[in-house]
Amino acid sequence: MKRMATRIPLYVLLIWGAVVASLIVFGTAKQPPLAPAITGPFAAIDDHDLPPLRRYRARDGAQLTFREYPGSGRQVAVLIHGSAGSSRDLHPLALALQAAGVNVLVPDLRGHGWNRPHGDIAYVGQLDDDLTDFIATQKPQFRTSEWTAVGFSSGGGFTLRIAAEASLGQDFDRYILISPYLRHNAPSVRGADSEAKRDLSDTAVRAQTWAAVSTGRIIGLTIINFLGVHIWDGLPVLGFPVPTDLDAATCTYSWRLLQNFGAHTDYLADIRRVDRPMRVFVGRSDELLDAEKLKIEFQTQRQDVPVVILPGLGHSDMVTRPEAIRAIVGAATADANASAPASASGASPSGFSSSSPGIPPSKPPAIPVSVL
Repeated sequence: MKRMATRIPLYVLLIWGAVVASLIVFGTAKQPPLAPAITGPFAAIDDHDLPPLRRYRARDGAQLTFREYPGSGRQVAVLIHGSAGSSRDLHPLALALQAAGVNVLVPDLRGHGWNRPHGDIAYVGQLDDDLTDFIATQKPQFRTSEWTAVGFSSGGGFTLRIAAEASLGQDFDRYILISPYLRHNAPSVRGADSEAKRDLSDTAVRAQTWAAVSTGRIIGLTIINFLGVHIWDGLPVLGFPVPTDLDAATCTYSWRLLQNFGAHTDYLADIRRVDRPMRVFVGRSDELLDAEKLKIEFQTQRQDVPVVILPGLGHSDMVTRPEAIRAIVGAATADANASAPASASGASPSGFSSSSPGIPPSKPPAIPVSVL
């Protein structure tokens, strides 16, 4: 009887280990079907004048890629692409900012674009370290400039993460989040198709599934992470509905990349911690986000963070359509040359012009024909 009693914990441990191993090995999802509503606008971009790739050295010796759009003014904008994307996706927005005199830098985040391997990083926090290294390499040529971080979709969530960090967040003077994907369980993230039919007044939009989630694998990895085991964190846990034959497209994310590319787990705390001017833009017809709920998420935490909802625009439209780009460029350039506190410059608490939030000036910056 005593021998049987001592064996029970071993049996339980073996069964538990087998269950966790099964979750990790078999708890995967199939690659999702293509999502033309999201990828179509990017495929249609005219990139004949895309700047050549440049490289900077990260702290681990990796030579990571970025593109530069030299401007005539003293502003610098760093644009952060969305999930599965690359610097090419932000070409229309970068051109418009450049036309307005802004110096634009667009990095391909590690694991994306022309950085190999795709879909993985070495540790959670490496994207933050890479951005720190990137800023350090670029600051010397823009010593007296004002810096704006502009993030789109998951890049918007990542930009919020950066804004909330004590040290790196201070490298930028202001932040613009475009259609920010905050977290998978955020109220602003749309659910099933049936949930999306009720909420838009200007057009009927069905929710779009953007990623296939390997839920079982994530559960298994979370369990072993709790025990201090991280050896399998490089396994893919997300699949994206992007063409597999595109060199710059990232088809899957590892567990550690998923945890890093976005806001922190407590994204509401991130919003509260931001101590630099911030503005949010989102399309009312966004297939992935509920614009009104996104506005509530921000303004229940910070009344001084304006959320501008643009009618009739979908998720990817916000960085490809001229009407969205005009609004973003107008906000990015408004009062950007005034480094004095808001009370001295006449700006609103958000750090942008209070007379026309989110609306471009009467003569908006010229937008190249290629993005029309």
